[in-house]
Amino acid sequence: MGRVRARDTDVCGVTAAVAVIDGKWKTLLLWLLESGPHRPGELRRKVPAISEKVLTQALREMESDGLVHREAHDVVPPKTVYSLTDEGRELSVALAAVSEWGHRRLDRLAAERAVS
Repeated sequence: MGRVRARDTDVCGVTAAVAVIDGKWKTLLLWLLESGPHRPGELRRKVPAISEKVLTQALREMESDGLVHREAHDVVPPKTVYSLTDEGRELSVALAAVSEWGHRRLDRLAAERAVS
């Protein structure tokens, strides 16, 4: 969908919402951050398949889109913590219905496979 769509004001609401969660990892990161602030290393351990570069890029994009807050502490070694903003929590609540639909769909598909 592209980063341009995340700032385009001339699109439908669904497109605007999908643009900020587009990508393989953002919905998972949003879900993980629902439970509270996390350091990047914690997120990497919880999502071992994501590279550090991709994690950093996704978090920066989510910060740019107003979904997460990045707090850098001036200590040695450096400490950075990410948390959801109010907008991020609002999006998370909105996605709950989509998640429920997805689970119902997966249940239907599993039931259909069991019958086959």
